[in-house]
Amino acid sequence: MTAPKYQRVLLKLGGEALSGQGEYGIDPTAVSRVTDQIAQVHRLGVQTAIVIGGGNIWRGQSALAREMDRATADHMGMLATVINALALQDSLERKKVFTRVQTAVEMRQIAEPYIRRRAIRHLEKGRVVIFAAGTGNPYFTTDTAAALRAVEIGAQVILKATKVDGIYAENPRNNPQARRFHRLTYLKALNLQLEEVMDSTALSLCMENHMPIIVFNLWEPGSVEKAVMGDEIGTLVSDG
Repeated sequence: MTAPKYQRVLLKLGGEALSGQGEYGIDPTAVSRVTDQIAQVHRLGVQTAIVIGGGNIWRGQSALAREMDRATADHMGMLATVINALALQDSLERKKVFTRVQTAVEMRQIAEPYIRRRAIRHLEKGRVVIFAAGTGNPYFTTDTAAALRAVEIGAQVILKATKVDGIYAENPRNNPQARRFHRLTYLKALNLQLEEVMDSTALSLCMENHMPIIVFNLWEPGSVEKAVMGDEIGTLVSDG
């Protein structure tokens, strides 16, 4: 059997991945589909960390439009990611995959506080580590949290799971003929201002630390496994 290309990865999931066909909330069937893919990769011996968003529960940008304080809205979003992390943990452990949830905002009755060396040790012991509460600071997205945690734990790649099969020159919903990029440099991605893929702060952090990003469609069967095996999938953002 071919060995995986990557031995330690960070999977970035949007909260919407857990909502299924609904716009909000947590759909147990959708959660199970996501964790099936994670368990499949875990069985290959790949050390897997996850950063999860909270958009299926709380959208801070909508609150800002109603003049809510930005820091308050962001803190509410952090709590939403903890709820999602616990849903992932429960589903994974039902599949006999041992996990640890670590939060950037301390809540010891629910999860471990984020400690870098402990997270790495969990990965070395074959546990899936789910990072919740973003960076613990307002004004930073979960994309930035994913880039930061990936660098901190020494991941070899960020797997950015989305609803589309890569990065396009323009929105493929508006233009079915839009060109999909197979490879992009960080600078090209920044110049294209692809905020829907990953925000500029996160991209810049990846560029400074030479952290490659694979953007792919989570709902394509076996897509996470294909990504860790090094198959041609989605769009690779790297040094070039």
